[in-house]
Amino acid sequence: MQLPVAVEALSALAHANRLAVFRLLVRAGADGMAAGDIAREIGALPNTLSTHLTILSNAGLIGSRRDGRSVIYSADYDGMRQLLGFLVADCCAGRPEICGTLGDLAASTDCCT
Repeated sequence: MQLPVAVEALSALAHANRLAVFRLLVRAGADGMAAGDIAREIGALPNTLSTHLTILSNAGLIGSRRDGRSVIYSADYDGMRQLLGFLVADCCAGRPEICGTLGDLAASTDCCT
């Protein structure tokens, strides 16, 4: 991942509602969620949510598909992995034992609440 792409992705996540949407879609898995369900879950107005979804999509963090009359959004796990890889590529100056494993970090803290 190149720096400008990483900056765009991080900028997309640097908003409370967009971060909430992204985390919700990560939890939803490959099935994703309809836009209306996302709006109800995070308490966003449809037009505001549409803007947030567009920003996340343009940043390569989510994707969408049509299912009848609904648009289903889901996390782009490849985009997420690329961003996470970019962030930890130089982890602790080549000494990953300092950083620990990301899975252990997520499981052992309240970082995600």
